[in-house]
Amino acid sequence: MSDKPGPLSSPSPARSLPSGWAGGAPDADAFYQMAEAALAALPAPFHPHIKGLLITIEDVADEATLDALEIDHPYELTGLYEGRPLTERSIDVSGAMPDRVTLYRVPILVEWIEGGERLDWLIHHVLIHEIGHHFGFSDDDIHALEDMA
Repeated sequence: MSDKPGPLSSPSPARSLPSGWAGGAPDADAFYQMAEAALAALPAPFHPHIKGLLITIEDVADEATLDALEIDHPYELTGLYEGRPLTERSIDVSGAMPDRVTLYRVPILVEWIEGGERLDWLIHHVLIHEIGHHFGFSDDDIHALEDMA
């Protein structure tokens, strides 16, 4: 009998992991790939309404953003929707910047570590929450929908 441990079994094929993710804290590219996968998994009727929605990944929100939202600590903000919700749009408005959802990598990683959820599920959850704002839902509306699901 050998004192050496046997070979570790591979949990999943490497091709299913986002590039840039070697098992540690995923980098911004890996986060972006998980966000893209979450968008692609949305039901087809949503796709025309999120076409052109930009997804960005930042480590944490800047001070100006936190101050504007009256948030004390950068780890309290995991995502942010910026744009005009679909419910407030008019054909009279043109030349606006594209709508954007920013995912904040470090606060999501902290929540991942503390909560024990799968990281891809957590990224999906934050992204869907912010897309809810794109559709004109308030935080209360989104939480009520989550509770119903």
